Amino acid sequence: MTQRHGTGQTVGVETDKRRLAELTAEEARTVFARRPVVLLPLGSHEDQGPHAPMGDHLAAGAIADRVAARATARGVETYVAPTLPFGGGNFFATTVGGIALSQTTMRAVLEDIIASLVDQGIDRLIVLNGHGGNVEPVNDVTRTLYRRRKVLVPSLYLWRIGYALLPEILDPETAKRASGHGADPLTSVYWHLFPDLVRPDLVPEPVAPGRVLDLPMAGFGTVFFEGAEVSVPVAVDEISPNAVLHGDARLSSPETGAALVDRLVERVTRFTVHFAERVP
Repeated sequence: MTQRHGTGQTVGVETDKRRLAELTAEEARTVFARRPVVLLPLGSHEDQGPHAPMGDHLAAGAIADRVAARATARGVETYVAPTLPFGGGNFFATTVGGIALSQTTMRAVLEDIIASLVDQGIDRLIVLNGHGGNVEPVNDVTRTLYRRRKVLVPSLYLWRIGYALLPEILDPETAKRASGHGADPLTSVYWHLFPDLVRPDLVPEPVAPGRVLDLPMAGFGTVFFEGAEVSVPVAVDEISPNAVLHGDARLSSPETGAALVDRLVERVTRFTVHFAERVP
């Protein structure tokens, strides 16, 4: 804790806080001088199906908090930067309530955030990304940073890891049926972290996605052609009536979410420790 005597001197500036937003300026000066690891959570604000909250950035921030606590307990001092709640790219421009940044704006915002931290000596930075539309701008910005300043900023796409973890928690066939936008892994994560925000009465039955060029959808912006994925610039309402694609949200559960969060936090924590040991 920060204590000030009548002389104006600062004595014993220490803190158990893990979020940069909660630090005082005096605490931040002391913390930054020790070159901690800083996690930068990213997400989006978009349609996650009729049953789930739009702000997937809530989940990214909650996972980052848990990683910071676990990594610090293992001897790697770790903090969480404020979560960026708006994602790049907008497959959901035709749905109500979403807020998105253009890819150009997203790159500029990321450049400024990361430069602010690096300029203050935070050269051990990890991006925890919770939105597919952020992958390209994150890669562009971090690659440019490494080329110009030799600061290596790794990024982890949380839900890609989550998809890979699902077959370890469910049987492979159930995991395949549960996986998709508006379903798992995110809906189960919501069930565990934010149960009061989920609407069980609105969980939809799966609907076959629409077709583009008479080809089946692979993702929101891609179709399958002879086994290859082809990008197509379509809006979500052209291929799904409710922003749910491929997955069956009825298979999501708090129990699956608890297992996912624990394994995801553990995997990211181990990487954080690994990273800190190799960027001393």
